[in-house]
Amino acid sequence: MSATVDGTSHVVPSATTTPALEHNSSPTKISQVTEGGEARGPRSRLSLRLLARWWRSLQRVGMRLHFMASPRPPSPDFTRSISSTLSTRPGVFALYFYVPAEYNEDQRTKNWPAVVNFHGGGFTLGSATDDARFARYVMEKSKAVFVSVDYRLAPEYPFPFAVEDGVDALLFVIRNAAELRIDPNRLATSGFSAGGNIAITAPMRLHLLSQTTRVPRHEIVALATFYPITDYTLSREERRASSARPDATLPTSLTNLFDTSYLFPPGLDVSDPCLSPNKASDELLIQSIPGNVFFFTCEWDMLLKEGEHLARRLEQPPISKRLFYYMVRGVRHGWDKAPSPIKPPHKSDKVYRECCTRLWRVFNGDDPHFMLGWPRHVPPPLPPREINI
Repeated sequence: MSATVDGTSHVVPSATTTPALEHNSSPTKISQVTEGGEARGPRSRLSLRLLARWWRSLQRVGMRLHFMASPRPPSPDFTRSISSTLSTRPGVFALYFYVPAEYNEDQRTKNWPAVVNFHGGGFTLGSATDDARFARYVMEKSKAVFVSVDYRLAPEYPFPFAVEDGVDALLFVIRNAAELRIDPNRLATSGFSAGGNIAITAPMRLHLLSQTTRVPRHEIVALATFYPITDYTLSREERRASSARPDATLPTSLTNLFDTSYLFPPGLDVSDPCLSPNKASDELLIQSIPGNVFFFTCEWDMLLKEGEHLARRLEQPPISKRLFYYMVRGVRHGWDKAPSPIKPPHKSDKVYRECCTRLWRVFNGDDPHFMLGWPRHVPPPLPPREINI
């Protein structure tokens, strides 16, 4: 049986280091309770590593099936290995570069826009090549360089390693823009699921870093986030109960693995804005989030409501970003990574094309009102549902 989990495809066998600039200033600690309500102590990090490795092997099989569908996704044109500079534990990780055909044909063009991308997988699974189908649209429709980040994964590297690796990736692109023939003033971030969180929090963390450290001149002009996780102060039970299709949400075995792996140590404040951007102050969101935001959610996703909440805040005063919002109806979380070898997932081409056409308009300086013609606004919140947990 196959399944798509947290933005990555799987074949399933049968049977803080950032300042507290929160929107909600009260720290929230990690609960040591399983989703089923059973109290427990911290799970062995070794057992988490072994379980994560097992799921990673299944995920690789699922992605091979996903890539078999025609048209086949592109391969990276080149890679760069970079060293972490922000993390407390030094390490090395890779950036995968996908470039438009014209990049190699015209060596004189030295100011390509770039999209720095972060893959999904609950901060625990996945790899930088998972979003290769999206990379094709970025290259062909946005006419931009696609830089996919192979950030370090939990449980080996829990929060804030993924976010800090995201910042290091942005800094590498900014500092080496001339060599890479990239325009540092036409950058965007993108990401799926957990990577959608990093697409939001890495620019936030970079902004906070710039308050104390000199960062070369640059501009992140847009952000594209797909079904991101944005509020770790909510329990999985609350999220699952808020879904229109609780039976279609991520399985408890996976969400427990993801959360226990990434949210470590147990005393971690989950209201940190670089973990839960819903808890960021208006001031921080105004200063750190790009002016153009493309926000995509899934109708049956347990993360839908928290995503809508953040999108609504970004769109409305006093933050007032130019926001395009689109909920994909009738799909689960991570639907676009379904492991079908026959054809690409339904609606994925349409959504990718929509996003990348709008990115092209931002990169090429179109009037924002024209760019957002027929804008899709975030729907008003529904009355709260009674939740029995």
